[in-house]
Amino acid sequence: MTLSLSARLFGASAVAAFLTFAPLAPAQAQTAPDKSAIEAIVKDYLLKNPEVIQEAMVELERRQRDAEAQAVRRITADPKSPLYTSEHHTVVGNPNGDVTLVEFFDFNCGFCKKGLADVQKVLDTDKNVRVILKEFPILSPGSRDASVVALALREQFDREKLWKFHVTLLNNRGSVAKEQALGVAKDMGADLKKLEIAMASPGIQLALEESKLLADALGVNGTPSYVVAEDLVVGARGYGELQKRIAAWRQCKKAEC
Repeated sequence: MTLSLSARLFGASAVAAFLTFAPLAPAQAQTAPDKSAIEAIVKDYLLKNPEVIQEAMVELERRQRDAEAQAVRRITADPKSPLYTSEHHTVVGNPNGDVTLVEFFDFNCGFCKKGLADVQKVLDTDKNVRVILKEFPILSPGSRDASVVALALREQFDREKLWKFHVTLLNNRGSVAKEQALGVAKDMGADLKKLEIAMASPGIQLALEESKLLADALGVNGTPSYVVAEDLVVGARGYGELQKRIAAWRQCKKAEC
């Protein structure tokens, strides 16, 4: 008969507990428990039942995954979280949309370039979705410089132009850095003198630090990563994966019904 994990663990702990706390014979009343004897019994039990250790590790990993998922959920399910309310991010689409899609991206991320078409299709086909862009430049110093330009442009461009800048820069062939970002901004009519001043604003660094803190809290360490219908989606998994969650949210307020 195969014992359950709980039964096995109980067996090991019960042996140790019994030996530790069982009433002692009068002649031994003043004698401390023999630690080496207890350790030997526990060791013998584990050597005879090594699967207990493996089962315990599996259970530990499951509990850790559950704890991490709950921590993520506390952020994604909180409408007051800076994930949704920060003044430092860029909002495109419908700012009052009934579903929010958040994207963590890097301008030099090849999969972000691939996933751009998915987000664009969401915006083109659904006028009631709010899209939040979180600058998460993790691939190179050039990525960070490009994000600084993008964030600074918020002082000059409206949502439509900010999205156009985002699309143009992500579609840029080759690596993206400050030079490419400033070039796109100039072509779109930005005042470069004002832009340079805005790029030095402390608020830019705060925005990047905030994105990193949020990413760390969510366990995001790669791009693109999305939060849609309060669900974390890692990687460019296609328009269908995003749309499925959007539709489910409207139906049952969950990522999956």
